Order: sequence, then structure tokens, then C-alpha cells
Amino acid sequence: MTSKILPISAFNDNYIWIIVQGNNAVVIDPGQAEPVLKVLQEQNLNLQAILVTHHHADHVGGIAGLREHTQAKVYGPATESIPFCDVPLQEGDIVGIEGFSWTLSVLDVPGHTLGHIAYFGFINPNEPVLFCGDTLFATGCGRIFEGNSTQMNQSIDKFKKLPQNTLVFCAHEYTLGNIQWALAVEEGNPDLQQWSQEARLIRSQQKPTVPTTVGHELKTNPFMRVDQKSVINAAQARAGRSLNAPHEVFAVLRDWKNSF
Repeated sequence: MTSKILPISAFNDNYIWIIVQGNNAVVIDPGQAEPVLKVLQEQNLNLQAILVTHHHADHVGGIAGLREHTQAKVYGPATESIPFCDVPLQEGDIVGIEGFSWTLSVLDVPGHTLGHIAYFGFINPNEPVLFCGDTLFATGCGRIFEGNSTQMNQSIDKFKKLPQNTLVFCAHEYTLGNIQWALAVEEGNPDLQQWSQEARLIRSQQKPTVPTTVGHELKTNPFMRVDQKSVINAAQARAGRSLNAPHEVFAVLRDWKNSF
């Protein structure tokens, strides 16, 4: 049976992703319970599981409310404190949920938080998906709160190795601001220029700019392009010194974005 993935808007710019197969549902990073409960009721869905990428309140704040109304099992990073966590996860673990025909594999992606994880798998045949929380955004990446730039670069390197048609389901609508910064880094990137126009049109219609794909991010996201000459040159000009390793380029880009 085919699964579909839909966004549920929360707060100002969060996306809670819901995977629906038949009458069963899974949600990822429910920062609020109310919008999820509304969708479950409207579509007559049974919430079987809650998948969590990291411990920040805007990703876990709705778990208690969802547990009050459902029997959903909570899956989350083993090294972080996640409310009601039934199944602690780390890299290499496989998540299979009753009522669903697919499984997801777990990646450790520290940086934004130290225990941050991501979920990768094939929801439908030939349709790889990545739920990456706040590690990767469309044309950007998460702030580094607990880890360091070397860890964050290594985490994003894991995403670069995934199939290029992998759909990237990130947790925030930050795209237009990220594009503005990315154009400061790579003004002459034609893929980025085209994406800027497309994304503005999408947002003018009040639609989500995500998911994108790994292949798209490899063309337009400076944090995925730290090995490209144009990005290295921009980072070196910004830093005023030569940068000799990808993680050094990454660190300059992250500092640049922080103050942009």
C-alpha cells in the first residue's frame, strides 16, 4: 500500500511531517499536539508512532498531548532526554512500525545537538526519503548549539552520500532567508539563481518550499558545497586567510550565516 507524506504547520515556521498509510499515521518531531490531533481527527487516522530527531522543545513539545489521546510509541535519540521515549535509537538501528510496509534506518548526525539523529529509507518503491530535523535545511543548515563545525560537516557529509533523488524533509520553512545568504556566497551560481525565483513564487502561493532533494541541495546549498571552488573562494575571502580543509570552510560559512 502506498504511503503519503504531508506537512502539518506549527508555530511560525515549523513543519511536523505526517506519514499516512491506510488509516495509520506516524508523525515526526511534533512540537505541538493540537495541529496533529486536528489532522488525525479530520482524516480518521490512528497514530501509531512518533519519531523524534532531537530534544528541542519545538520538536518534542507535543508528545505529552499526543500520548494523552493515542497509544503512539515514541522513538528518539538514545543520548538525549526525550519525553516518553519508548525506543532509544542510534546509528545503524532500523525502525519498523506496525501497520506500515516500510522501514527507516537511523543516522547519527551531531552538530545542532550532540545526540541529533536522522531517519532515512524508502517510504514507497524508488522514493528515498530523509527526515533530517534541524541538521539540514533547504539551502542551509541548523545552527550549531552543542556540537562543533567539524561534527556538523561530517553529519552533512552523510547526507551527501545518499541517493540524489532522496526527498529531504526538514523541519522549518527558512528557505527564502537561506537563499538570500547563499547568493551572497555564490552570486554566480545559475542553479541558485533559478531556485531563488522558484522559491519566491512557491512562497507567494503560501506553499512549502520543502521537501527538496539531495541532488538539489548539492547544486544550491553552500553547506553541501564546501568542496566546490566557488564556495571555497568565497569563504577564504570572508575569512581573509586560506582554508585547507572542508570543515574549515564549513566553519566560516556557519559563522557568516549566523551574522547575516
